[in-house]
Amino acid sequence: MRHSKVINHLGRTSSHRKSMLANMASSLILHKRITTTTAKAKALKSYVEPLITKSKEDSTHSRRMVFSYLKDKEAVSELFREVSVKIAERPGGYTRILKTGNRIGDNADMCILELVDFNQAMIGGGEGAKTKSTRRRRVTKKKSEGEAPEKPVKGAAAKAEKPVKGTKGEAKAPAAEEEK
Repeated sequence: MRHSKVINHLGRTSSHRKSMLANMASSLILHKRITTTTAKAKALKSYVEPLITKSKEDSTHSRRMVFSYLKDKEAVSELFREVSVKIAERPGGYTRILKTGNRIGDNADMCILELVDFNQAMIGGGEGAKTKSTRRRRVTKKKSEGEAPEKPVKGAAAKAEKPVKGTKGEAKAPAAEEEK
């Protein structure tokens, strides 16, 4: 029976699992979005959300507690400077899991794990909304009012204008006449 066995061990030893989750959490904090398997994303979500909650209070004690989990100075400073400012009023649910399908090699369920307040396309601002420009055709100038512009001859029409060498009843090509 699996009563109260909540932790997914991810097929790793305890030390390997802790270091992997610490590396993935610091990558998530630095890049704001990572692509991983669904099982790892669910484990990482329960690992990183308490750290983000601790970052709301910027004190030496909370910085040291977060550093003991992440073991990365840049990730800790990024978490307390940028991430905690954006999520200050949010009561929880700092990450989002978007499923992307199965991996080609081993058919593992893949997903994107991202910080909620940093996805500009979902929020509705930034690069997601672009202005629409109209495309117009360029019109060539006419030589005179009543005369239509000349168009270059391409394709089958160009072949029909050239005389073919060796056919009955038609003139030969000019290059063939110069040789005689």
